[in-house]
Amino acid sequence: MTIRILIADDEALLRMAFSTVLKTQPDMAPVGEAADGIQAIRLAQGLRPDVVLMDVRMPGTDGIEATREVIRISPQSRVLILTTFDLDEYAFTALKAGASGFLLKNTRPEELLTAIRSVAAGDAVVSPRITRRLLENLRPHIPDGSSAERDERLSRLSTREREVLIQVGCGLSNTEIAATLYLAEATVKSHLGRILQKLELRDRIQAVIFAYESRLIHPA
Repeated sequence: MTIRILIADDEALLRMAFSTVLKTQPDMAPVGEAADGIQAIRLAQGLRPDVVLMDVRMPGTDGIEATREVIRISPQSRVLILTTFDLDEYAFTALKAGASGFLLKNTRPEELLTAIRSVAAGDAVVSPRITRRLLENLRPHIPDGSSAERDERLSRLSTREREVLIQVGCGLSNTEIAATLYLAEATVKSHLGRILQKLELRDRIQAVIFAYESRLIHPA
């Protein structure tokens, strides 16, 4: 299966560099390039790419709004946010908008390729511990939600699923959660799958965001 990739960045040299790397891979194909958010949205609607490499800062419609629109019009597309700094102030908002992770623009080619394959397979590219660090640094930007909404969403989960979600939000991997809760790793994976389904979330990152927003856990 070939992973079809749309590259959105306002720097032509970076678009060319990413495209050159992708073309070396037999399972990847760059299908389009966008210089701004509006163009990225238009191309995503027509091309329906598997993965979008999205610069978070672009003129006009930025990467955050473009991500939100791409996910809306092409739900099967996964978005990888490109940032200059690993704790970019816009990263949390982009992840909440539906992005499946973020990469530094100067990431090594092999890390870029691994990340693309991961999100194309439905995984998040940000490790649990890095996700926790991101949210702890950006906790002032996490908005309060209504208590009614929080209670209603949390009520969909069983007691065990809440326990698993708390551990996910604390930055533990599936292996660590299994050891902490005395469960098989396959059982943890099954619980996480049901959590995502019940809460209508895309991936692990969004589960962590939900745990923070619902105040199920609090940043230390």
